[in-house]
Amino acid sequence: MAEFKMPSLGADMEAGTLLEWKVAPGDIVKRGDIIAVVDTEKAAIEVESFHAGVVDSLVVEQGTKVPVGTTLAVIRGEGEPAGAPASPPQAAAPPSANGPTSTPAPPAPLRRPRISPAARRRARELGVDAAQITGSGERNAVTLADVERAASARAADATKPSPAPEHPPPEAPPPEPPPVDRKAEVMRAMGAAMAKSKREIPHYYLSNTIDLEPAIAFLAAENAARPIERRIVPGVLLLKATALALRAIPELNGFFEGGTVRHAEAVHLGTAVSLRGGGIVAPAIHHAGELPLEDLMWRLNDVVRRARTRRLKSSELSDSTATVTSLGDRGSEAVYGVIYPPQVALIGFGRISERPWVYAGQVVSRPLVVASLSADHRASDGHRGAAFLRILEDKLKEPESL
Repeated sequence: MAEFKMPSLGADMEAGTLLEWKVAPGDIVKRGDIIAVVDTEKAAIEVESFHAGVVDSLVVEQGTKVPVGTTLAVIRGEGEPAGAPASPPQAAAPPSANGPTSTPAPPAPLRRPRISPAARRRARELGVDAAQITGSGERNAVTLADVERAASARAADATKPSPAPEHPPPEAPPPEPPPVDRKAEVMRAMGAAMAKSKREIPHYYLSNTIDLEPAIAFLAAENAARPIERRIVPGVLLLKATALALRAIPELNGFFEGGTVRHAEAVHLGTAVSLRGGGIVAPAIHHAGELPLEDLMWRLNDVVRRARTRRLKSSELSDSTATVTSLGDRGSEAVYGVIYPPQVALIGFGRISERPWVYAGQVVSRPLVVASLSADHRASDGHRGAAFLRILEDKLKEPESL
């Protein structure tokens, strides 16, 4: 038997809400199959299974918030006998003043109404019990429109005049808690993770200003032959050059865990994405250094779109070996980021802008970018960090090699 547990999807995650099961007891799953959707403070994440077998039991009900590491389901190997039903996690009952009591009845099977994450969030906002709604979607799934209709019907009922009571009205229930301020939750979680990073990781910082004239000219020639929807943005060149430089300096590509540095074999590049409403998430682009520029452009568009629509996969948040952050065309000239533990490096790019530059003995206007490195002194030193920035610059000066 293998336990499928609430995963840690970032250094700032302490608990998650199980939004939706994608499987039922008896279903066969393979390693990498999406079996649940978990809501973190930043996004709704599709969680993949690390085990192959048969779903033996579902332990946690949809809509339940549980700490990281809590068993959500049990998966048995094919051919293994079914196990005893697992009990859902619950708070321990207080001791009885009258001594031992009879054994409680086993919990009822979990009711799993089908409902999309968007509809579930809207139901919470409106104070509607999704379990009481009859769904009109596929396989009776509760849709966003179903939630809105239920809320409207409840509001209409509330406006109907009530007959005069024959008896004194019952005591009013306590007021509902105010709606959750999701932006405040995201900023609190992100702030806590970054404070922990600065407190525990001995950061050092380096930066180089890089002349991007060769890269920009190369990109212009490449894009001239492409339709608009297939054109490549300068940020893709920065990502590819970063991945290749990390491959050359492996001390910056990996993790510091349990007092030990562990170098990663592949470069899975975390890419910081600003979320609508505030906050940042950094999903991984797997094997970034091995992708052709066009494929890397597609992957970048894909993870940004899914990050902003809250549909990322768990592996995209747990596999990053280093992270890149860029403030874009409207950002500042330089950014010095905070390392995202347990990673050991973060690479930043400022705004690409035309500025004076000495080239061939002349002061000319050139497109420049400041590339910065925030690195963990337990994993590397300034000499290796400077070597990384030199390799990064060389790659961008020879864009045909990317």
